[in-house]
Amino acid sequence: MPKIDVYKTDGTKSGQLNLNDDIFGIEVNEAAMHQVVVAHLANKRQGTQSALTRAEVRGGGIKPFRQKGTGRARAGTATSPIWRKGGVVFAPKPRDYSKDVNKKLKRLALKSALSAKVNGNNIICLDELKMDAPKTKDFVKIMENLKVDGKTLVCTDEKIDTVVKSARNIAGVTPTFAGVLSAYDVLNHEKLIVTKAAVKKIEEVLS
Repeated sequence: MPKIDVYKTDGTKSGQLNLNDDIFGIEVNEAAMHQVVVAHLANKRQGTQSALTRAEVRGGGIKPFRQKGTGRARAGTATSPIWRKGGVVFAPKPRDYSKDVNKKLKRLALKSALSAKVNGNNIICLDELKMDAPKTKDFVKIMENLKVDGKTLVCTDEKIDTVVKSARNIAGVTPTFAGVLSAYDVLNHEKLIVTKAAVKKIEEVLS
């Protein structure tokens, strides 16, 4: 059973926490994580790109110049793709890029991502994370106490407005909560800061 140290917001160690083997200690499945991340990125695409083909470009009804005697290459229409302002070959059109991923695979990917964080010592557990008022300076101080820098995901058990508002202005720091935690978010950040209550909530959801 994996164990991690628990810290207070001032950086001092307050104890240890036993993690669920079936969630934080499984064999990392890279194929599952890859599939879920690809689907996540595909689902974020709007798919609204569009360009005109030679049939859709305005004009081109008349032959631009006579066939012979000009010294130029023969041309039948000004909408040809090789002409300036002509149509686009195989023009992109609006389409749906979304991919379906079943719940089992999503859960496996998230468990693998969490286990990878534990294996790499890139998870930091806080006893609790409370802020009286939204203040970025105070949150930066907490990060310094924990000696954390770089891309960091901060996960609480539920949405805490003061934490969200304090953390969202810091470059590379993303606040989230256990109910919407995804494998992509975990993998997209170098460090994961999670509260004891959030760990319990994650174990309840994924067990």
